[in-house]
Amino acid sequence: MKRLINILTNVCRLLLAATFVLSGYVKAIDPLGTQYKIDDYVAAVGLSGTVSDWFTLFASVALSATEFALGVFLLFAIQRRLVSKLVLGFVGVMTLITVWIYIYSPVEDCGCFGDAIQLTNGETLAKNIVLLLAAVVVARWPLRMVRFVSKSNQWIVTNYTLLFIIVSSAWSLYTLPPFDFRPYHIGADLRKGMEIPPGAKQPQFETTFILSKDGETREFTLDNYPDSTWTFIDSKTVQTEAGYVPPIHDFSIVNVATGDDITQEVLNRKGYTFLLISPFLEQADDTNFGAIDQIYEYAKQYNVPMMCLTASGKAAIGRWQDLTGAEYPFYTTDATTLKTMIRSNPGLMLIKDGVVVNKWSHNALPKQERLNAPLGQLSIGKIDPTSVTARITKVVLWFALPLFLLTLADRLWTWTKWIRTQRKRSKLYNLLKIKRRKMRKKIVAGNWKMNLNLQEGLALAKEVNDALAADKPNCDVIICTPFIHLASVAGVLDSKLVGLGAENCADKEQGAYTGEVSAEMVKSTGAQYVILGHSERREYYNETPEILKEKVLLALKNGLKVIFCIGETLAEREANKQNEVVKAELEGSVFNLSAEEFANVIVAYEPIWAIGTGKTATAEQAEEIHAFIRSVIADKYGNEVAENTSILYGGSAKPSNAPELFAKPNIDGGLIGGAALKCADFKGIIDAWKK
Repeated sequence: MKRLINILTNVCRLLLAATFVLSGYVKAIDPLGTQYKIDDYVAAVGLSGTVSDWFTLFASVALSATEFALGVFLLFAIQRRLVSKLVLGFVGVMTLITVWIYIYSPVEDCGCFGDAIQLTNGETLAKNIVLLLAAVVVARWPLRMVRFVSKSNQWIVTNYTLLFIIVSSAWSLYTLPPFDFRPYHIGADLRKGMEIPPGAKQPQFETTFILSKDGETREFTLDNYPDSTWTFIDSKTVQTEAGYVPPIHDFSIVNVATGDDITQEVLNRKGYTFLLISPFLEQADDTNFGAIDQIYEYAKQYNVPMMCLTASGKAAIGRWQDLTGAEYPFYTTDATTLKTMIRSNPGLMLIKDGVVVNKWSHNALPKQERLNAPLGQLSIGKIDPTSVTARITKVVLWFALPLFLLTLADRLWTWTKWIRTQRKRSKLYNLLKIKRRKMRKKIVAGNWKMNLNLQEGLALAKEVNDALAADKPNCDVIICTPFIHLASVAGVLDSKLVGLGAENCADKEQGAYTGEVSAEMVKSTGAQYVILGHSERREYYNETPEILKEKVLLALKNGLKVIFCIGETLAEREANKQNEVVKAELEGSVFNLSAEEFANVIVAYEPIWAIGTGKTATAEQAEEIHAFIRSVIADKYGNEVAENTSILYGGSAKPSNAPELFAKPNIDGGLIGGAALKCADFKGIIDAWKK
């Protein structure tokens, strides 16, 4: 359950962080656009004209910076308790606002993601409900958020984030937003933006006519319009169904003097045209009017038309002319459209053949020294080839990369510090672990299987015994023989050098079980061990976990130590199920034992795909699963029992690969098949413990 809560909390944290960072950034780099949206909300609550532009601009920057910073703080898990509560409060307030705009529709778009992503009011409400649920989860378990930067370095992320986002807003205010999501962006064809595609859905309207006759007034539609005896009074038209609205649908240029619409004339003109854009000349910044006049002089020199588009009246235009000495003509355009065209008042736009070529804030107009040739020969007369990808890369290099490098350095430092601490703390543990490793029995056991007659078996047993008597082994040695060999082989072995084991025993104590050999019978021959659970017994004789459980209990009851085999097939290995398989085999047959009983069990891992095939698991593969087996035993019986349990490898081990296998810390020896039938090979594997 704890793991599920951890995962849920961090998924919610990342969802909130990504949303806040994206939403905050796209608003921060377009502070004027965010200000315009705040003005819409101010107007919706009836406060238009009572709140100053400076206040709404400050609110725009503050809101964007707060949202972006909260997203970054969530991402890096900074001040987890405080930030999670602030995020919950922020999302809660925003959800209440979106409930209001969903019900009453005071604005068409909430402006959550600026102009980058536009959502309907219903989509906005759904989005905020999801975020609110995520914020509740994070606020409930704030300390479950994983830190990416240690507490001591969080001040760097905090200060750098605030500095970056405030500087980004200030720079975008001074110049223009680095990313333009509006239909008037550089490269946009204004004529195409105004087109309605063939076959596009048209808006539907219904007109109602109000007529009277003989003192009676009624409403009619075109479908039931009456005869001429009725007198027309009024009509009203309402839109009944929305249709396709082109990206540019409210752009028009009207001659102030004549009232003529010259939009198409301007857009269809071949060549360049300068458009000086000022939504309201009363509020325009006149600091750089000299640079504007220089551009006008340049335009006259090279026969480039230049006009000012504004929503201001004649009085404001006259004042601007008196103040700046402007000689360029003025035309009327909708104020909202002008605010959308360029985020500067005034701002300059250059179009060519109806396509936006360049845009400038009044703070970054082309310098006079650059205006020394026709526009076609100047860089300002060409669309900037810098791609959106390149601009995104700049943002990444300036913000994301430094924080990534800080995170990487912090994590590496924290990790090395932790390692040093753990090393100091675990010196005693390491000493104990080495001691346990030395205390844990190293074993090489031979499994003869169904090979060798009695005489051959006796000869091999004597040869092994003599070889070990001449050269003492550095490990425990066991040979497990067929039943007919046990009593005879016991007589030729020195039990101090070589232990004796059986290859199987019955799951019954005694009785009418023809052909079976009980654990008590095995013990009476002088054997001390018995192999149980071998894959061949499981496969060929259908030995189930329940049968093996009974065999293990009877073997232990009769004083035999159990070499218990586990392992996976090739199909299970290829499906990466080896861990599940070995754990299930342990749980099914030996994990019912007490810790004291389990101390008499030797585990033998035998990858079935490597038995008698000549294939061998690599030392790394064997070590990995041996370590897993030991961890499973530790989970069941504790570390002490796990550390004292010998785990053997059984799968085509031979003298050439035994040293590499036995060098691994969790491999305590081998259960040897074919190589155990030749004394030299068997002795070569035993001697691997001396290397």
